[in-house]
Amino acid sequence: MAAATGNVTNQAVQFQNNGAPSRQHLGPSISCNGATMTFSPFYMGNHVQPEIPVNYDSYVKNENWGFQVNFMVPLDNEIQNRCKSIGKRQEEKMQLNYELVRIDNCSKLLQKGLMIKPGTRVSHICSDIVSIKEYLKQQNPPEPKEKSLLQKINPFNKK
Repeated sequence: MAAATGNVTNQAVQFQNNGAPSRQHLGPSISCNGATMTFSPFYMGNHVQPEIPVNYDSYVKNENWGFQVNFMVPLDNEIQNRCKSIGKRQEEKMQLNYELVRIDNCSKLLQKGLMIKPGTRVSHICSDIVSIKEYLKQQNPPEPKEKSLLQKINPFNKK
């Protein structure tokens, strides 16, 4: 009586793609779904040399390979556009906050009589911060102390 022998190999590929599109996080509580494409290659294989060869060709090779491509596109563009708009406002708010903090810190340096040395890698940071008094002085330079010849001759001429 001959004994029956055999090998069973169960192989499976499981893709964990639960329909979640990519998310771009644009700030606290702001995340927008975007269109995605996923490419998932797989390879499974085994090569078996039986311990007791039946013949010289008893080497067994099983291979399984392939790929899966998924496309996901949000169907509601209005929500996507609204989310992008909120994200844009968040970006503008962050830019405004940066500028206000920069101005505040630069003005504190000016009040202390300090400045960032010109020509250094960060000298541009405070280069546009001036006091109102200094700005007005630049806009209305003081008139020369000596009157022009025309003013000496005609004092009613304001030029």
